[in-house]
Amino acid sequence: MTDKQTIWMTQDAYDKLAQELNRLKGRGRTEIAKKIGAAKAEGDLSENGGYHAAREEQGQMEARIRQLEQMLRTADVGGAQEEPEEVAAGITVTIAYDGDPDDTDVFLLGSREMLGADDSLDTQVFSPQSPLGAAVLGHRAGDEVSYETPNGRQISVTIVKIESRA
Repeated sequence: MTDKQTIWMTQDAYDKLAQELNRLKGRGRTEIAKKIGAAKAEGDLSENGGYHAAREEQGQMEARIRQLEQMLRTADVGGAQEEPEEVAAGITVTIAYDGDPDDTDVFLLGSREMLGADDSLDTQVFSPQSPLGAAVLGHRAGDEVSYETPNGRQISVTIVKIESRA
């Protein structure tokens, strides 16, 4: 079973996120340093809107760099099993709400970052850290699990089917 801190993603998603990280650490940092330098050259920093905006942009960019570094460091790339017996990262899961076979959802258990990074992805993605993802993680088809939504509501689902995305 995949550790809850591990983020599963496809090779395509990993590569795109790594490219974004390299761009931010290289050209991104260079460009923001130029903006800050140009704004400093204008004089009085206390009332310099351009300087404060550039510093804010720099802070957001550095936060994104830290986020990407953490995700890539904990990534499990393409680790989906051939014929899974239990829900794990990289597995496509079909669930039925309250055991109703007519009220189902299909989703991939993986990194939500994959939504924008993997163009081949055509289904919902829930992370193993999400309430639903954590509830189904490690369970098998036929198991009934429940989870608490952010608003405090309890939801019961039955795992109908699990399959590899590959």
